[in-house]
Amino acid sequence: MATTNIPNCFISVAPDCPVLVAETPPSRARRSIPEIEFEMLSSHPYSYTSDDVLYAANGQRRGLSREAFFSRKQPDFRLSPLTKRYGWGVHSDAECKIALIAVESIEYQVLASDLSLRQLRANRSSRKANTRTTSKDFLPSTVKR
Repeated sequence: MATTNIPNCFISVAPDCPVLVAETPPSRARRSIPEIEFEMLSSHPYSYTSDDVLYAANGQRRGLSREAFFSRKQPDFRLSPLTKRYGWGVHSDAECKIALIAVESIEYQVLASDLSLRQLRANRSSRKANTRTTSKDFLPSTVKR
């Protein structure tokens, strides 16, 4: 069975995260994935593992058993909207229990600079723009490409 648990780890927000202050995901008629994750972790920090939260937000709401959900490799919190869009870092302790850490907090800065933790960064929301230049970039505009 695959797992998303990473002990002694800190996942910082994505480099292209659009917020400077952590936000609460908006409420919807049908609870969204970030809303479920946020509710679980904000009300009970260090009570759940990454597997617990991701299963509740993704597998359980689709009616899958835990075994069926984890029979395939699942993405970890580096792909969560909380770390990519809403400005929340995720800290995992030695027992793989996780908590949300607001990007603007002092605790976030301390954890992000703690070399005893495995430091990961959330994945970008979009691909990085191609910054490579080619010889075509230097041709005069009158030359057909």
